[in-house]
Formats: sequence, structure tokens, C-alpha cells
Amino acid sequence: MAKKTESIKDQLKNQIRAIFIAAPKTHYNHKQVAKALGEEGQQHKKYITGLLYALTKENILIEPFKGKFQLNPLQQELQKSFGPFLIGTVDMKQTGKAYIISKESMEDIRVDPNNTNNAIHGDLVKVRLFPKRKHYKTEGEIVEILERKNKRWVGLLQVSDRFAFVTPDSKSFPADVFVPLNNLNKAQNGQKVIVEIQKWEPPMKNPQGIIHQILGWPGDNETEIHAILAQYNLPHKFEQSVQEEAAAIPEDISEEIAKREDFRDTFTLTIDPADAKDLDDALSLKVLEDNTYEIGVHIADVSYYVKWNSIIDKEAQDRATSIYLVDRTIPMLPEKISNNLCSLNPNTDKLCYAAIFTIKEPAKIVKYRIAQTVINSNVRLSYEEAQQMIMEGTGPYATELAIFNRIAQAFRTKRLKDGAIAFEKKEVKFKLSDTGKPLEVYCKEQKEANHLIEEFMLLANKTVAESIGKVKHPQKPKTFVYRIHDLPNLEKLTTLANFVNKLGYRLKIDTRKNISDSFNYLLKASQGKGEENLIETLALRSMAKAEYATKNIGHYGLGFDFYTHFTSPIRRYPDLMVHRLLKIYQRDKTSENEKYYAEQCKHSSEMEKRAQEAERESIKLKQVEFMMDKLGQQFEGLISGVSKWGIYVEIAENKIEGMVRIAEMEDDFYFLDEENFRVIGHNKKRIYKLGDKVRIEVKSVDYLKKELTFTIPKETKK
Repeated sequence: MAKKTESIKDQLKNQIRAIFIAAPKTHYNHKQVAKALGEEGQQHKKYITGLLYALTKENILIEPFKGKFQLNPLQQELQKSFGPFLIGTVDMKQTGKAYIISKESMEDIRVDPNNTNNAIHGDLVKVRLFPKRKHYKTEGEIVEILERKNKRWVGLLQVSDRFAFVTPDSKSFPADVFVPLNNLNKAQNGQKVIVEIQKWEPPMKNPQGIIHQILGWPGDNETEIHAILAQYNLPHKFEQSVQEEAAAIPEDISEEIAKREDFRDTFTLTIDPADAKDLDDALSLKVLEDNTYEIGVHIADVSYYVKWNSIIDKEAQDRATSIYLVDRTIPMLPEKISNNLCSLNPNTDKLCYAAIFTIKEPAKIVKYRIAQTVINSNVRLSYEEAQQMIMEGTGPYATELAIFNRIAQAFRTKRLKDGAIAFEKKEVKFKLSDTGKPLEVYCKEQKEANHLIEEFMLLANKTVAESIGKVKHPQKPKTFVYRIHDLPNLEKLTTLANFVNKLGYRLKIDTRKNISDSFNYLLKASQGKGEENLIETLALRSMAKAEYATKNIGHYGLGFDFYTHFTSPIRRYPDLMVHRLLKIYQRDKTSENEKYYAEQCKHSSEMEKRAQEAERESIKLKQVEFMMDKLGQQFEGLISGVSKWGIYVEIAENKIEGMVRIAEMEDDFYFLDEENFRVIGHNKKRIYKLGDKVRIEVKSVDYLKKELTFTIPKETKK
């Protein structure tokens, strides 16, 4: 019995030590320690005080105040000298705490604000892990900043008589930047600027910087858009040398046409957004016998015009992707290439790279080939025009569209049955004035015309990847660029399953098939409900991020063992790499240098992420701008989130989200019931829960912070 008691004490002692290591500057009394230990602490509460004093005698803890204990500062220094360590990227939160994302860990590492060591969002850091505590996330401390990924930040300049500060726009930046007056570089008080961090080392409270660039006055559309691009270190124009090289590219393709498979007399069409200028994919159709068709997926042959390692190619490689902001597109390639030479405009001879399929209805691939082609598109349709012909069954191209649509729907049904996940988030779109002012905000849903194009692009991408990656043993596949998507993180899936269970949904996570089936049911069942957006967001977060790689692991979300990006070389550099590799291997060359392509895959993945974040920022900017003249107006909404600060409400008609602050809900004192995603009035017991319909009034609009505040009109309160 004595041995068992000593074993319990030793175990508790190690757990108590871990608590203090995890928060080295925090004071705890014996009750707080018992609470932190959870059920075990309550069960063995009688041992805790004695163990605290035992740790004090061992110089692991100190007792700076009677009954209050803290990790010995000497121990704090010793802790920094041993591991385990890992390398990761900082994901800084508005609260000052950070999460470290590392390929060395299955879960993100939590770092408290006092353990970030002046790291900034995006930094590459070395982290020392704290001993794991039961029922707690893995925690750690940043011990070294290996690389400042971003030294330049956008913010608002405030100048006084003796010094100046820049308040960064990014909520993930933890402090204002101190700027000596001799570092202003002619910037004026109140301007939006780019500040460059020059120095920030402990124990400095604020970083010190210099004004790198003046963006302009806040509130101006050009200033705000360029601020978004600058914050994500994205380009906004091409250098003169790039434009000159593009202008010099010859347009005559008459000699090249003879070398290619000729589809100019085959019916071909493009379907794109009405305002698109870079048309990079087309579908051709030949009707064969016995419900069999030859369908070609023709992709603009950018690699014919953009030569490897040219000035244009180096610029495209650096950009890696086109950027689609609300009011403009920042193309990967100069306009002459993207909108003219390569764009598959109708009634013009165009060079393509194609995956050509012989398909027997409903969705049997008899054979395929990959070939360099020349096309002359018969017609350019918008998605709206194509959709109308599909729905009504009439129009000049209704017959061809019906064939494409039947086959696409059959492929889609099979893909979902085989385990693909159908994420179909509504796209927020804007109608803008000539000056970029938002006149209308609306949601656009994916329809049959969108699915038609999507399915044939997926088929082409999958087939191209299989053509290189699928080889017989013992043959090794040649170096290639894959689009990969890993299995979901089990811990995040468990958290999601527990979350949706409280909302009345069930998520099975025991097998791969059950996960995908449950996801599809969950996404479909929550459509049109208040929790729809939150569920889809959390579901996406539980999934791994799709990325580019030379090592193939398949694409979990699509349910494909082999997948690549082949269909958009005008706007994605990985597609251009894929085209080049296909041409090299069609000449029977040996496998290409994997290290080079692996580095380009990593860069392309990073640039894709930046472009997506910038796009989201521009959407939020225009949503807030749209609401600026709506003060006092009322809208129907759905509660999309709850927190200790308030309830988030999404306006039903346009998906614009704002907060109703609890402190401003004056009809009662409300408290958060976090487990059940609701707030409850203390006296009247009025409940606002996730998914509830609620009428709101627009109280305030902060354009600079991109924040909306709502209130609940008195007549709607019970």
C-alpha cells in the first residue's frame, strides 16, 4: 500500500512540475494546482500542499508569496537548455497567444503570450515542448526565431512631437511599432504606410522600425487594396523588362499548327464567368456510334510561348498564381499572354495541350490519349448562358451541352460514391461601380454548368497524374508535380464530431468511407441553417490543406490516388510545370531533377495560401464598405457563432457578418454557455443559440478595422 501511495505522489509531483513549466511566470496556490490537475487533483488533493513544498526544497519551485508558488527562475533558464524541440511556423492570434504549425507534430503547439519570445505571425521558430499535461493541448515555448518571414507590415501612422507609432492592420501582430522621427521618410500623421521591423529583442516591449513606403490616406480604394497586397507581400504590376519580353513574343503559329493534332473542324466551346478574360480550357465533342463520344479537354499551351528560365518565366515562377481580388485580377502572366496569345477566344486558332477521352455513356472511359492540339472554338458561353440551355433544353448548343452534362453528372455521382467530399461553399460576389464602390452583394451557388466544367477538369487532372505516376513494379515513377491532400487529423475530427453532436448531427470517423459519407451528409443536412457556415468552416479546418508536392500521397478530399493540376497554366505555375514535364517525357527523356521541382512545389503552395488570404481580406473590405450607408437599417440574420464577447450574426441575404456585443445587450445580463453554443439571459432566461434566426440593426461600421457591430432591436426582444 505504501508503494502505491509513493507511486501516486511521484506521478503527481511530475504533473505539478509540468504545470509550472508550462506557465513559468504564473503563481499558483494549492487549490489552483488541484484544479489544473483535473479529476486526479481533486482525488488526491491532500497530497498537493506537501508536494509543492517538496518541490520548493528541491529548488524547482519558489514561494514568493505565502501559499503562492512559481517556477524557480533558475529552472526557467535550465528548461531552455533541453528538449524536445521542433521547428514550425507561428500562427499568431489576436489575443497574443500563438499556435505553432509543424510537420514534426500531428497537432498544433500552443504557446502562451508570455512565451512567444517576440515572435511574429509567419516566423519560422524553434519551440521547446513542455511535458504533456492530461486533458491539455500540447504546449511549448519559442526559444529561437530562425527566420523573420515578414519584416514589413502595413498599418496606420500616428505621429507626436517626440516619436511615432504604427498600429498594424493585421490583428495577428501583437504590438505597435515604434518609429523614431528620423525614420519617418516624409510620412505624415494618419497615413497608411508600410513599416519595416529593424529591431525587436527581449526585453523590448515594442519593435522598432522605419517607414519603408507611404501607401496613401486610409479609406481610399487604391490605398486599401494596395495595403492588402503589401501586407501579404504580393505584386501589383509587372516590371518593364517583363512587359518588353512579352511584347516581343511572335504571334504567328502557322508553322506550329502542322505539328499538332488538328481539332479546328471539331465542335469546341468554352464556358467561363461572364467577366473572365483568361480562357484557359475548352471542351471538344465528336459523336461516335453506340452512345460513345470523343471528348477533348483542351488546355491553353502556355509552355509554347513562355520558355523556361526566361524573364517572363522567372516572374511567373515567383508569383506562382494569379490573385483574384474583388475589384481586380493580378495576373501571373502579362496581359498579352494571358488575355491574348493563350486565351482560348472563339473563332481563333489556338495551341493547346489536351487529354482526349473516348467515353461510353454513362461514364465508362474506353481509352484516352494526351496530345498537343490546335483548336478553333465555336463559341464562348458564360456559366449563366450554359445553365439556361441545360435547364430549358433549348438554344443553339443545347444538344452538345446535354451530352456533356449527362456524362459529367455520371462522373460526379461515381466520384462521390467512391468517397469524394462535396464541399460547395456559396461564393460571395459583388456588383461594383466604375470606381470600385460595391453596389450589390450576393451569393452565387454552383449549378450544373459549373459541375460540368469541374468534372471534366478533374478527369483531365487525374488522368494526367496517372499517366506519369501509375507505373508497374519495380519501375519507379518519374519526377512529377502532384496536387496532394492528406488524411484528416484524427484529433480535429474527434473535436468536430463532438461539436456537431451537440447540434444534433452525427459524424462517423472510424473508417475512411464513413468519414467521407458523414461529411457529405453533414454538409447537405446543414444547408440553409444558421450553423451551415460554421459547420463548413470547422469541417474544412479539420481537413489537411491541399498542396503541391513531388511525393504522391493521393488526394483524400477528391478520393483520387493520383491527382495533379494541368488545366490552368495561365493562372497557376504548377500547371505550367506539369505541361513542361509532359513534353519532356514524351520525348523519352530520363526523370527530371526532383529537388528543383520539390522547391517550386513548396513555393507555389505558400503563394497560393497568401493569395487566398488576400482575396478574403478584399471580400471583407468590400462587405464593410457596402454596409457603410446602412446604419440604422434592419436585416434578417442567422446566429453564426457565439463567444464571451458576443454573438456573431450573418445577414441571410448576403452572408455579411457582424457582432452583437454582450456588453451592449441591455435588456438582461447574459452569460456564455460555451458547451451548448448559446448565451442565456440571467433574469429573463432569453436564449440566443447557434443557428437561431434573429433580426439585427446595424449599429456601427469600422471601415479601417473591417468590423461591423449590430444590435438587436428592442421590439424583437422577449
